[in-house]
Amino acid sequence: MGLTKQYLRYVASAVFGLIGSQKGNIVFVTLRGEKGRYVAVPACEHVFIWDLRKGEKILILQGLKQEVTCLCPSPDGLHLAVGYEDGSIRIFSLLSGEGNVTFNGHKAAITSLKYDQLGGRLASGSKDTDTIVWDVINESGLYRLKGHKDAVTQALFLREKNLLVTSGKDTLVKWWDLDTQHCFKTMVGHRTEVWGLVLVSEEKRLITGSSDSELRAWDIAYLQEMDDLEEPEPKKSRGSPPGIQDTPEPRDGTLETDETPEDRILTCRKAGSIMREGRDRVVNLAVDRTGRILACHGTDSVLEVFCILSKAEVQKKMDKKMKKARKKAKLNSSKGEEEDLEVNVEMTLQDEIQRVTNIKTSAKIKSFDLIHSPQGELKAVFLLQNNLVESYSLSPSASAPQAVRTSRITLGGHRSDVRTLSFSSDNIAILSAAAESVKIWNRATLQCIRTMTCEYALCSFFVPGDRQVVVGTKTGKLQLYDLASGNLLETVDAHDGALWSLSLSPDQRGFVTGGADKSVKFWDFELVKDENSTQKRLSVKQTRTLQLDEDVLCVSYSPNQKLLAVSLLDCTVKIFYVDTLKFFLSLYGHKLPVICMDISYDGTLIATGSADRNVKIWGLDFGDCHKSLFAHDDSVMYLQFVPKSHLFFTAGKDHKIKQWDADKFEHIQTLEGHHQEIWCLAVSPSGDYVVSSSHDKSLRLWERTREPLILEEEREMQREAEYEESVAKEDQPVVPGETQGDNYFTGKKTIETVKAAERIMEAVELYREETAKMKEHKAICKAAGKEVPLPINPILMAYGNISPSAYVLEIFKGIKSSELEESLLVLPFSYVPDVLKLFNEFIQLGSDIELLCRCLFFLLRIHFGQITSNQMLVPVIEKLKETTISKVSQVRDVIGFNMAGLEYLKRECEAKSEVMFFADATSHLEEKKRKRKKREKLILTYT
Repeated sequence: MGLTKQYLRYVASAVFGLIGSQKGNIVFVTLRGEKGRYVAVPACEHVFIWDLRKGEKILILQGLKQEVTCLCPSPDGLHLAVGYEDGSIRIFSLLSGEGNVTFNGHKAAITSLKYDQLGGRLASGSKDTDTIVWDVINESGLYRLKGHKDAVTQALFLREKNLLVTSGKDTLVKWWDLDTQHCFKTMVGHRTEVWGLVLVSEEKRLITGSSDSELRAWDIAYLQEMDDLEEPEPKKSRGSPPGIQDTPEPRDGTLETDETPEDRILTCRKAGSIMREGRDRVVNLAVDRTGRILACHGTDSVLEVFCILSKAEVQKKMDKKMKKARKKAKLNSSKGEEEDLEVNVEMTLQDEIQRVTNIKTSAKIKSFDLIHSPQGELKAVFLLQNNLVESYSLSPSASAPQAVRTSRITLGGHRSDVRTLSFSSDNIAILSAAAESVKIWNRATLQCIRTMTCEYALCSFFVPGDRQVVVGTKTGKLQLYDLASGNLLETVDAHDGALWSLSLSPDQRGFVTGGADKSVKFWDFELVKDENSTQKRLSVKQTRTLQLDEDVLCVSYSPNQKLLAVSLLDCTVKIFYVDTLKFFLSLYGHKLPVICMDISYDGTLIATGSADRNVKIWGLDFGDCHKSLFAHDDSVMYLQFVPKSHLFFTAGKDHKIKQWDADKFEHIQTLEGHHQEIWCLAVSPSGDYVVSSSHDKSLRLWERTREPLILEEEREMQREAEYEESVAKEDQPVVPGETQGDNYFTGKKTIETVKAAERIMEAVELYREETAKMKEHKAICKAAGKEVPLPINPILMAYGNISPSAYVLEIFKGIKSSELEESLLVLPFSYVPDVLKLFNEFIQLGSDIELLCRCLFFLLRIHFGQITSNQMLVPVIEKLKETTISKVSQVRDVIGFNMAGLEYLKRECEAKSEVMFFADATSHLEEKKRKRKKREKLILTYT
């Protein structure tokens, strides 16, 4: 069957106009060996790397569909962990910009990511209340920690101990022993959500921030240190009988007893509080990598910076305090005799944690990051609420430290949502206007070439000739700008209320405006004498006014300029004759006001989009409704026909752009990409490009390809995508001995894990078939008395003519490490006996011992009951036991020998070169280079 009508596919081309989105956090990253120059910011589903010095975007880490919610750089600075809205985590290489590792384990958005000191493990917290620890090197999950009753807000590894501390919105702080994977201590001293926590003072103190203006400090004492101290005698109260000890009073809600099991690892007692200046909740709480600078901010635009003093500095401060107290005591003493006065000076928390300064930013802070340079300067970078990145520097050691703004990235986007978009007649320039500025973008390079300040813009268009633009504002003004100079040529008071809509006349000599003052006004372009120069400039003059009974929401000319369509607040669209302004038709049927409409190029159809989520297609000859389409799941915000066709695009508050055929009343395709409400779109005069703007601050460019789009195939792809989503949402497979919903494995069922399990099943079935064929072939050869050629399986031939058992091993090696356990969990038990027999063969051969042991132990763990009760598998398990123990010990010996060899080589190299190895050596070399450059500069200046 031939194609009846061919459509061309539109695809996402680029995201621009966005500096950083609000859901994630900003972090410093190390690129090209430079620290403190580059920052990574979330940008919808991507991550942008910005150069603070140049204000340029130097790298884009391409995401898939979901929005980025959390970022964390690795300690070595080579990788960046990125958490997403759907609970997935990807690890990108900052050298290549590729994301090779993906972890799927959480069911909801990632809220916290943190590496351990060496960068080998990654802890992730999520809105699904779970914390998962991932092995980054092996690319697999280690364990899932369940215990919080609400979203996890922060997770931190301890450097010296194998412990993890997490905080949550359930007001709890939990301590986890990672050797046994259980929570050994829960701190209940907070009355509200705990939004952040940090470890300072060599991990001897924990500082938490919650929904009040208090930062709580907790002293941590570990078991080894407590054993060294002499145990004091238990205090007896006056009224207690002999041998009975008083229970200490709870501090701030925590019951601290001397003999609790949780105190066997560490004790945590409240040391005091630091009062913040802000009265709202703590949004972010962080320390720099040296652990010396502590900073926090609330929902306002102030970052409060504190300095954690060293022991020597605290002692110095206390000596000064003591000296002052003695002096004061001497003066107050009435005795004239010289005698030693006993003066007690108590050390408070304020003596150890000192307020440095406040950093005031230009807008509300969404997230920040700190870096302490070796010179003692502190750099702070901020992602602000209004699509802006700012960086500040200050010297904490100065007597009166003042924060100085060092850079600001503003050019790449608007401060507020873009409410109007327009294309120039040559398809090259794009106009975008928001509440504070009008920007002109080059479509090819996506660079901003002009920025002009304006009032709150609602509608706009390029004046014929593309040298000027007209903008309609919320205050009812028309603003006329010259693009060459970027100057505001003229401001005209057009309407008393908001100016909702503009429509350029087809003869290009004027335009029409519609506003909230219930009037439609007609304007003509004219040239007037410029007061500042001898040349004439463009201006506008009003010619006619059409007064109506309701507010005007949208106006549109017909292509032949005979008719004018006006959308009113009473949910109707009125059609008037342009020449006489007489009423022609009334289009009624929408339940809510018509927000947008457009007339086709031949003037036969008018399409209207309404807040009632419907799009109606009408004939302009009689005003009859051809079709009513349920277009979006929320209000239809914008509608525009593709030039010279009856296809049109609609944009809705449901984050989607849809293309429709007005002749066949069919939905052609959906363009998904925006993460929040779409306000407007513009189709280029050639129809090759579509640009859209959204509440997520991003502008997106969509491009028409040469690829034909067949509706049946499109529907099939849609159904497949829905099926894949439903598979992922199904209940997780239950391991024998566990209840439904209690999943302690780190993975989660996805379409990839289901496909991987299917590949294993197909490989095992092929192995069974080929083994049966081999037996038949041997019987045929025996009967015939000669060698008969064996037909080779094409799949095995494609893999290099390998054996069926080797093909099964190749399939196992091809499964991603992070998806292996979940794939085996989905695998039916009927395939397990064959897999175990094959594992025995492979382990005897000594191939991929680590991978095979991991699969073997996992299968034994989840199918233990069935395997032990199956008499046929007893000899297989016995053989596996022998071979596995011997082969694993061989691998361990090889690794031990190699480690010893490397240690020997390291010692030899250090002895020869007399310098520290690896990282220390490189830093020493860099320092030498810096000194040489300074010397060269000095020589140049003297000469």
